[in-house]
Amino acid sequence: MLSYILKRLLLMVPTLLGVLLLTFVVIQFVPGGPVEQYLAEAKAGSVAGGGGAEGGGLSYRGGQGVDPKRLEQIKALYGFDKPAHERFVQMLGQFARFDLGRSFFQNKDVWDLVVEKLPVSVSLGLWTFFISYGVAVPLGVAKAVRAGTRFDLVTTLLVLAGYAIPGFVLGVALLVVFGGQLQWFPLRGLTSANWDELGWGARVVDYLWHIAMPVTAMVLGSFAVTTMLTKNAFLEEIRKQYVLTARAKGLSEQQVLYGHVFRNALLPIVTGFPAAFIGAFFTGSLLIETLFSLDGLGLLSFESVIRRDYPVVLGTLYLFTLLGLFTKLISDLCYVWVDPRVKFD
Repeated sequence: MLSYILKRLLLMVPTLLGVLLLTFVVIQFVPGGPVEQYLAEAKAGSVAGGGGAEGGGLSYRGGQGVDPKRLEQIKALYGFDKPAHERFVQMLGQFARFDLGRSFFQNKDVWDLVVEKLPVSVSLGLWTFFISYGVAVPLGVAKAVRAGTRFDLVTTLLVLAGYAIPGFVLGVALLVVFGGQLQWFPLRGLTSANWDELGWGARVVDYLWHIAMPVTAMVLGSFAVTTMLTKNAFLEEIRKQYVLTARAKGLSEQQVLYGHVFRNALLPIVTGFPAAFIGAFFTGSLLIETLFSLDGLGLLSFESVIRRDYPVVLGTLYLFTLLGLFTKLISDLCYVWVDPRVKFD
């Protein structure tokens, strides 16, 4: 296993380099970079100020364009005074030291931005993960035991209907009905404005009150895959010979299911825990964060792409890719930890 882990760790290096190189190359051809955006904002400020004022430290002279010296200063400010290959090598050196750089437009370290936005994504991710698996796994077991019954049919229709409804559509519906018409839940934010003045009990209630609709919108569509996977895995194990032998020995149905079938049937579910746990924090929440005005990592990434804030884009990409590669390795190792019959050889 040690040789396998070493090989996988070594393979992460070219994979990570390939992802960063491809993204960096694409960025070079995307119009409207940070320099152009700075110039546009400065020009807008100049026009708003009557055409003779400076916008963002850059003076415009009617239709004569930008002072070349000023333009070179702006390029040097953003690091675009160097060739692309030098900037790429410099970026790799920073990332090797886990220095993610500094945001062009927010004037903060990328690490500080990630830490600042992380609580929102952690809140959404943890609730989504635990509710999804806490409901889907027992529901899948119940469907396997009652396969072919009315309960199985009705629950299948319900989970597939939830899977078919996009999360952002459900979020809009929840906002309109429960946030707008009935006014049962707040429309935005993770806490109320007076949260610091509340006691601990009131803070918990306030937090749950705010998080209810976003989590509902995110979690509803995640039941179907885990539920059906659990059901099919249990059905496959229930039909095997060792289950018949256990029943013939006089064991109760609960002992058969949770003493013998459970470990083997949950192999594909357990091995997917690491990826699902990490993925819940960093994926799938952009539209939900936008709808409910939650300032998390999804919204940070989206705004960084729109504003061409390349240090944030590349820094978060590096961080998420690294987490994804390690999570995939842990998921593969879980096969051996859960089922000793699996050999990497």
